Amino acid sequence: MKLTKRHLTFLSFAFILSFAKANISLPEFFSNHMVLQQQSEAKLWGWGHPQEKVTITTTWSTDTIRTEVNNQCKWSVALPTAKAGGPYEITIQGYNTVVLSDVMLGEVWLLSGQSNMEWCARWGYNNADEVVKNANRPNIRLFTVTRRTAENPIMDLQGDWKACSPETVLDFSAIGYIFGRTLQDSLDNVPIGLINTAWGGSPIEIWVPEEEITKDEYLFEESKKLEDMAWTAREPGRAYNAIIAPLMPMNIAGVLWYQGETNAANPKAYTGMLAALADSWRKGFDKDFSFYYAQIAPWKDYGPVSGVQVREAQRRALDVMDNAGMVVVSDIGDTLDIHPRNKIDAGIRFANLALNQTYGKRHLPVSGPIYKAHTVNGKKVVVNFDYAEGLHAKGPALTMFELKDKDGKWHKAKARIRKNTIEVSAREVKEPIDVRFAWSSAATPGLFNKDGLPASCFTSSEDME
Repeated sequence: MKLTKRHLTFLSFAFILSFAKANISLPEFFSNHMVLQQQSEAKLWGWGHPQEKVTITTTWSTDTIRTEVNNQCKWSVALPTAKAGGPYEITIQGYNTVVLSDVMLGEVWLLSGQSNMEWCARWGYNNADEVVKNANRPNIRLFTVTRRTAENPIMDLQGDWKACSPETVLDFSAIGYIFGRTLQDSLDNVPIGLINTAWGGSPIEIWVPEEEITKDEYLFEESKKLEDMAWTAREPGRAYNAIIAPLMPMNIAGVLWYQGETNAANPKAYTGMLAALADSWRKGFDKDFSFYYAQIAPWKDYGPVSGVQVREAQRRALDVMDNAGMVVVSDIGDTLDIHPRNKIDAGIRFANLALNQTYGKRHLPVSGPIYKAHTVNGKKVVVNFDYAEGLHAKGPALTMFELKDKDGKWHKAKARIRKNTIEVSAREVKEPIDVRFAWSSAATPGLFNKDGLPASCFTSSEDME
């Protein structure tokens, strides 16, 4: 049969129409088995044909949400979520229909940092076999983001949601899973969504938007101290653009951050870097979520003080960040291994901090002793701490204090505990100026509070020399 011009026009129109009718799509993150933040306005977005009408319905509500694809081929909605539960379905209808099944509503946490957050059971940690064997927890859902970099923020990423099982937890963040398991046990079996973005060896600079670093002359100059590395990018913003930005502005309960080992190359800038990271992420996610981070563990190969300078910069970040908390792991570290194998206690400490501060379970411990202030009383210095109730020492902790004299020289000092404070003195120092504690990269301070949590190292000297 000979095709006329009219026939060809009709066939072309039909082809275009059929193409248009398969246009609604979503980021890979929105998929079967996912978890959305409960009792919130969860953000949902995707792409379509300009002016395409989009309706969203769920099985936890009788409401229908309507929107329209804009002239940039994008659509988005704020999806009201119910109390924790599931499984549910979400139906997105445009010219085509997308159905997301086995969706849970619960608590969603983003995990990030470098290898100590990434560390999984397959690589080995204390009692990993027992943890894996008992990991049949289908209401914990795991999402690991595939590593990518980008010079500018992108809109999608790779990864898939999996129900937690002995098979799926094997390659998932150990600290993240222990955190999620502990949360679930304390929150009446609420579904937990864990999104793992950690990248072993990565410096903090690649997780901060480039403009946040380049606009700050000090941070920008410090970022140049990083050398090229075969296992990770080093340029500011590259992981943020490809791994974090595509998740924005979904609704999350909070962030767990364990990173800093690589930044022993420029430790004094870490306070500003961490504050810039938290501020920019909260802006991107459009929420003042909880931000909890681990202080890096002692390790002998950092060099004499670069490791402790990172820890001190992390401690000082508590003074410039709101809605934040720090987990100290110096007592469960390994000075011979940058990857301590006690991931269980680290995960539990993260969970107790979140349960207390985010979920209001005030009976759970928050922190070990944190330097607050000091006063000079003649030749003696009295050090005050937050979280100091039940202050006590183990091992050589009280020999780890030093005082600085008026000439700027540090001296070994004697210390004693007096009513949850530390009184420090040194025979050679008549006029003490500053005080510091456990000031070396490999120091394992044995100073604890009543909860058995360790004190952070510290120095009162502003330049952290």
